[in-house]
Amino acid sequence: METTISTKGQIVIPAEIRTEDEIMPGQRFEVERIDRGEYRLVRKEDVPNAGLVDWLVACPVHDYFVPIESESTDEL
Repeated sequence: METTISTKGQIVIPAEIRTEDEIMPGQRFEVERIDRGEYRLVRKEDVPNAGLVDWLVACPVHDYFVPIESESTDEL
């Protein structure tokens, strides 16, 4: 398949490939330069639970997370 580069330097991955490989907007890719004029795109895998802490901290209910009283592990 063939594609073109935009005036902003963006490359469009053809719709057929995006559908087949389930490529969604916002997914990240690494561009590797193999040689002059030869490049490779590698999809970056999402980090498990990426953004989870930010999501939990943004909880609209204040004081939702409270410390649990427990014995020190030094005493066990």
